[in-house]
Amino acid sequence: MKENEGIIPIEGYASLFDRQDLAFDLVRRGAFAASLISKGAPGVRMLFQHDASEPIGVWDSILEDHQGLWVKGRVFSDGPLGRTAAALVRRGAIDGLSIGFRTRRARKRAQVRELLEIELWEVSIVTFPMLPQARLRIVNAHDRFVANPVAASLAS
Repeated sequence: MKENEGIIPIEGYASLFDRQDLAFDLVRRGAFAASLISKGAPGVRMLFQHDASEPIGVWDSILEDHQGLWVKGRVFSDGPLGRTAAALVRRGAIDGLSIGFRTRRARKRAQVRELLEIELWEVSIVTFPMLPQARLRIVNAHDRFVANPVAASLAS
């Protein structure tokens, strides 16, 4: 097997600002800033279904833009969970993203909890994301590298 054969490059929004999720949480712009400064992408784990027993890849880039938390990384099929996740992603059977975090600062407004500061621990590939719009896509070999596709499309 070639070195890159077991690697699937992915990207997508793990969280979107000002959108209420199924748990009535709403992330505000800037909520991830302090965590990303202190940890960076290497400090945030890539998991499958929030299972911390076996990371399945690495996040190469994580940043906040005007829409939300954008992630770009690689799924590795070396371990059992990575192999399962890679196969499901490759076949289009799973495409959700979900964040694992600790709330640092929030406020309650009616039924909604506004998340103002979050300590980001992990971003998982999941079957059912708490925020239904949080989705990934496979980055094809012919795609040109773009650090942030939203910013690039705004610049064009």
